[in-house]
Amino acid sequence: MSLAERVPRGGDPDAVYEAFAGWAEERGLKLYPHQEEALIEIVSGANVILSTPTGSGKSLVAMGAHVAALADDRTTFYTAPIKALVSEKFFALCDVFGAANVGMLTGDASVNADAPIICCTAEILANLALREGTRADVGQVVMDEFHFYAEPDRGWAWQVPLIELPQAQFLLMSATLGDVTRFTDDLTRRTGRPTAVVRNAERPVPLHFEYAMTPLHETLEELLSTRQSPVYVVHFTQAAALERAQALMSVNVCTRAEKDAIAALIGNFRFTAGFGKTLSRLVRHGIGVHHAGMLPKYRRLVETLAQAGMLKVICGTDTLGVGINVPIRTVLFTGLSKYDGVKTRLLYAREFHQIAGRAGRAGYDTVGTVVVQAPEHVIDNERALAKAGDDPKKRRKVVKKKPPEGSIGWGQPTYERLVAADPEPLRSSFQVTHAMLLHVIGRGGDVFAAMRHLLRDNHEDRASQRRHIRRAIAIFRALKAGGVVVVDDDGQVRLADDFQVDFALNQPLSPLALASIELLDRDSPSYALDVLSVIESTLDDPRQILSAQQFKAKGEAVAAMKADGVEYEQRMDLLENVTWPKPLAELLDAAYETYRRGHPWVADHTLSPKSVVRDMFERAMTFTEYVSFYGLARSEGLVLRYLADAFRAVRQTVPDDAKTEELVDLIEWLGELVRQVDSSLIDEWEKLRNPLAADAPALDVAPPSVTRNLRAFRVLVRNAMFRRVELAALRRWDLLAELDPDVDWEGAMESYFEEYDELGTGPDARGPRLLLIDQQPERWLVRQIFDDPDNHHDWGISAEVDLAESDEAGTAVVRVTAVGPH
Repeated sequence: MSLAERVPRGGDPDAVYEAFAGWAEERGLKLYPHQEEALIEIVSGANVILSTPTGSGKSLVAMGAHVAALADDRTTFYTAPIKALVSEKFFALCDVFGAANVGMLTGDASVNADAPIICCTAEILANLALREGTRADVGQVVMDEFHFYAEPDRGWAWQVPLIELPQAQFLLMSATLGDVTRFTDDLTRRTGRPTAVVRNAERPVPLHFEYAMTPLHETLEELLSTRQSPVYVVHFTQAAALERAQALMSVNVCTRAEKDAIAALIGNFRFTAGFGKTLSRLVRHGIGVHHAGMLPKYRRLVETLAQAGMLKVICGTDTLGVGINVPIRTVLFTGLSKYDGVKTRLLYAREFHQIAGRAGRAGYDTVGTVVVQAPEHVIDNERALAKAGDDPKKRRKVVKKKPPEGSIGWGQPTYERLVAADPEPLRSSFQVTHAMLLHVIGRGGDVFAAMRHLLRDNHEDRASQRRHIRRAIAIFRALKAGGVVVVDDDGQVRLADDFQVDFALNQPLSPLALASIELLDRDSPSYALDVLSVIESTLDDPRQILSAQQFKAKGEAVAAMKADGVEYEQRMDLLENVTWPKPLAELLDAAYETYRRGHPWVADHTLSPKSVVRDMFERAMTFTEYVSFYGLARSEGLVLRYLADAFRAVRQTVPDDAKTEELVDLIEWLGELVRQVDSSLIDEWEKLRNPLAADAPALDVAPPSVTRNLRAFRVLVRNAMFRRVELAALRRWDLLAELDPDVDWEGAMESYFEEYDELGTGPDARGPRLLLIDQQPERWLVRQIFDDPDNHHDWGISAEVDLAESDEAGTAVVRVTAVGPH
């Protein structure tokens, strides 16, 4: 029986509380006093601000809140800052309440949208609140990680529901809220409900703080020898986390038996080349790495091994604080300053306590340990003074080291201040956008009154409110001039009759993409790739990839200019114009400007021509080759997420009548590429459609056979063959030797280049006309014909493709058997 079936209908507070407490007790979950206090307030109808430590059971209170809403037949929304946490909560609530009672909303899809319990990001609920206001079917809002209210770019989404949903009951949760007096008074005023603050909870596992004056490797060895593991070592860059993990390989972290247990749990898990091989060595040694740049399957592997108690040390970044399921006993800070994208600064008390709060495993540890590592120059100075002893002369002669250039100096006083400090009060981060106005106007009624309420009764100071009002007026005038907004004779403001608010605001650049695709030449050999470039221009920029592309392009440009004898000063001037590839930039920029004049709201969204998927396809590279080519091993998770987003966007946005056979091949290839690298992203989409499906596969279960999708596999084979053509055209015998160590490429191609001046690599060269495939049951025989300048087509590459090996590798395994004429 699901928990939903046990909910007493009618809303009697005592009955609701007893039903939930009884359900919890049956599962061995005895409520803490602060949980009881919060739940009593919730079932009594009050708003609750739950500011209790990490590990104190906020999720259980949230579950009880959902029960209270169901008892009153109210729709309850759970919101969180990141999609991964929303998705995790969706599946967890499905297990407890039954899949029929839980839904999820995302920006481009919905699952069981009419369910009484809805999971979504804060932005989705904020847009719903703007669009429907008090008419919205929102009876309760549970906001997790509410400290995101202060995030500069996203905080508006946590504030808008508080302003626009006075009919709802609110549960705001975070371990690091600081002074919440303003929220207490504000919520009571807006909702008419009393607002209770629950914050006096004792940590189930108390924290012990230390300031370490020993070098980091000595600190770690001490923690390991005194059984303070697992230790999470906090770094502030992904590179530093990986470097630290590799440096620890010299430390004997695990026993032989523990290493054997790790290997058994890993089983046949597929590690790809590059970072995968590095991670395989690390985890088998008992050391994990965890950061956002990793492939999802690698993060899941590290989390699974950590949950099983296999990893003694995990080196990661400061993103640990949000929804990461890594149980740890000790948190070890490598520093107390970070670069936040603008400047290097000391950690805020909120950031420090958010990370420190992860220490201590409920049910396992009696105390959690937080160690702050003193800066290296401070340790060196203390050791030099200790060596000088008590002799004043020797001590005066000690030359003290200074903090590294560009860093911020800090020491034990900073540590002590952060340990003692309460989290800073949350600051408002309200924003006004075109989408905000369109949502409110689409609501109907007295639009001016609704906007006045939103702009004058938010949490901003008066000066900021005036600034927002001026921006709102400017946006309104642009919408009116563009014909998107109409003012009737009676002064009523409404959207134009042909404006589709849902589609335009959830996918604001998709209509522009459709219009741009219509401008393309369907008969062009590059049509399929041009369609892909249109879609890529609407996606968010993957900054690390684009920076790597620009760096590579500049390096190639410098080499070419040096070969041409271009002087240094001129080279520097010319390099200013070198950037990442931007296919169709001129066409797309012109289309954007034209479209923006009639659709002013797209000004909130930047069209950004770029080539990642197209670049990978045109270079005929595998995922591993592409990551290696641009040096993106630490960001391969970002690369995969971008590829997955592109696959979903091109599949959903491009209409069927615009899809040629080549484009369908490309889409199939991209989907299979994502699945074979890491199937978890696509598997999650499929599971969202069917939450009752089987649990997630074991760690060592490989993705489906790559050869089962013949259309995608043919593209993989075609790319593998054409990769060799491109490298031969460039005379890169070194790279060809890596692909085919048994083939004398230089010797074989010498005769070709004696006969022909060049080897074609254009659209005709990679077309299906020059690729012959004989599909046999266990192997394919392939002939890639060269596009020679005389169109003789008498030279080419012959190869075999082993289907079983390809399934095991997750890509086309090609063995070249001959290079030469027929």
